[in-house]
Amino acid sequence: MTTDPRALYQEVILDHNKKPRNYGTLLCPSHHAVGHNPLCGDHIDVELNMGRALGCGFAGESIDGIAFEGSACAICKSSASMMTMAVKGKTRAEAEVLIHEFIDMATGKLDLADVHHIGRLRVFSGIRDLPVRVKCAVLPWHTLHAALNAIESTSTEAEKDPMHATIGDA
Repeated sequence: MTTDPRALYQEVILDHNKKPRNYGTLLCPSHHAVGHNPLCGDHIDVELNMGRALGCGFAGESIDGIAFEGSACAICKSSASMMTMAVKGKTRAEAEVLIHEFIDMATGKLDLADVHHIGRLRVFSGIRDLPVRVKCAVLPWHTLHAALNAIESTSTEAEKDPMHATIGDA
């Protein structure tokens, strides 16, 4: 593997796009949400199991199972794949921290020199320089947040638009 950040980014995107981790569905998910990016047509479903599954009964605060599927561009699919790996086994609170840090990193608001929990997800840090692709990278994270909070669907439009800036009193 190379040390050039752009080449590494391309390698990771291609690898996770060709062989997405945790792609598919769960037998009996405790949480589910659908995410849509109208700009490029990305559409993904995120399912998770919180706590250990006993039949279809769940209890606990940890993400013991997570899966995604849908029709998405390479950046969205790769982001979803890496997201599932990063949050599996984490508590709800730990996952929410990663969600906020990833979105802040993708939009250029996270100072990577400060303490953070991004780890290998740092490969997506250059996405901030491609504003039209930011929505692709953050859609899985918005969808995970929706699933964790029992929100059926989310979008990268309106207030969920990572590039949205309030103008005046609007």
